[in-house]
Amino acid sequence: MSEATGDIGLIGLAVMGQNLILNAADHGYTVVAYNRTVSKVDHFLENEAKGKSIIGAHSIQELCANLKRPRRIILLVKAGDAVDNFINQLLPFLEKGDIIIDGGNSHFPDSNRRYEELKQKDILFVGSGVSGGEEGARYGPSIMPGGHPDAWPHIKEIFQDISAKSDGEACCDWVGEAGSGHYVKMVHNGIEYGDMQLICEAYDLLKRGAGFTNREIGEVFARWNTGVLDSFLVEITRDILLYEDVDGVSLVEKILDTAGQKGTGKWTATNALDLGMPVTLIGEAVFSRCLSAIKEERVRASATLEGPTPQFDGNKQEFVDQLEQALYASKIISYSQGFMLMREAAKEYNWNLDNAAIALMWRGGCIIRSVFLAEITKAYRENPELENLLFHPFFNQAISKAQAPWRQIVSKSTLWGIPTPAFATALSFYDGYRSARLPANLLQAQRDYFGAHTFRVLPEFVSETLPKDTNIHVNWTGRGGNISATTYDA
Repeated sequence: MSEATGDIGLIGLAVMGQNLILNAADHGYTVVAYNRTVSKVDHFLENEAKGKSIIGAHSIQELCANLKRPRRIILLVKAGDAVDNFINQLLPFLEKGDIIIDGGNSHFPDSNRRYEELKQKDILFVGSGVSGGEEGARYGPSIMPGGHPDAWPHIKEIFQDISAKSDGEACCDWVGEAGSGHYVKMVHNGIEYGDMQLICEAYDLLKRGAGFTNREIGEVFARWNTGVLDSFLVEITRDILLYEDVDGVSLVEKILDTAGQKGTGKWTATNALDLGMPVTLIGEAVFSRCLSAIKEERVRASATLEGPTPQFDGNKQEFVDQLEQALYASKIISYSQGFMLMREAAKEYNWNLDNAAIALMWRGGCIIRSVFLAEITKAYRENPELENLLFHPFFNQAISKAQAPWRQIVSKSTLWGIPTPAFATALSFYDGYRSARLPANLLQAQRDYFGAHTFRVLPEFVSETLPKDTNIHVNWTGRGGNISATTYDA
């Protein structure tokens, strides 16, 4: 039998899989390609892969036989059962120390499970987030690998070679243990939901509020893309708004206003609730998509529910400048919340996450790539233990500068009757976060009143009847008992 020559194998020849294979081949690696529908392998070899260092495999056994040891195999298949099915098909042909990499959009609990199951079989599992779409896969995506640490030395060079680069640094680094790679990709997607919602709200305010045409809005986004908001999503929004259909009408005007979603934003919001983290902006972005989906009901409501008609009589350039600052400040909040969530996840799941490395991974190749992320990378490199981005001088000063225009935008949107849930919740979070005291004292009193759930007292009011660090129940009416129901987890 001839010696195996394949550096890495890939299962799944949809566009992402094909492009990642071509990317690796361009970087000098020999890739073994396999697809469940074997005819796709032959078609790929005869067309896009022709003349490149790509070997076609017509069975799982052939795929494994063509790979150098330790075998490195990427799965780019639909998340869920398909991943487990292919893992089970691979196992009879693998040996101790071989590496299975799930490069799809798997939910991190599934990756945690696969990591543990394969560890018992001496197979090294890696769950890797891959972001950047078809073009990213072809020319350099953001790659977020996590799983068995022994796998990293064997995949590091390949992954960093094929990944995007930012200022010469690879947008790929080791994330951490078990399902942490897919967790970080999940948070990336949640932040993507938030960024997209904020951009849509800015578009709505410019259009319905200030009366801009789509072309004028496209030109606004073009200018924004040269400043602090320079990013992939602002760039493509510019292109979309300037794109006209064959009849000269802006194509975006013809698109049904109901948004789809694949679930990763919802996963982020749900996990934030599970961990007790106030990731409010991503939550509102998910709910905004849900609201958009009930189109027929909204149309009926629009005929019966009254509200103000926007009246704009100000300076358009001043409004654009205010909106730019509001968008920037809200983005800062969104990313602050995302890193808060990852901080809590690291504690909960016992992961060692490197925030500077994560920010670097997001700087190039991925959907949320932006100039802004360079400052986040810098902040966490300066202080890896930074509690919150808002405590770093750069972001503290930026949000202070943006505060007045940010409040103007949220106020205007309310008076105009134009919904801005992401802008508004970002500002509400900021005001809540900077409040030394919140009205939760009243809430705890209510909980104790109706359910005997207890409360604790502020240090300055500790006394014999109100002792320190003690869960206290009060008989508020004189008719109830003095036994508490359950304590609360403050």
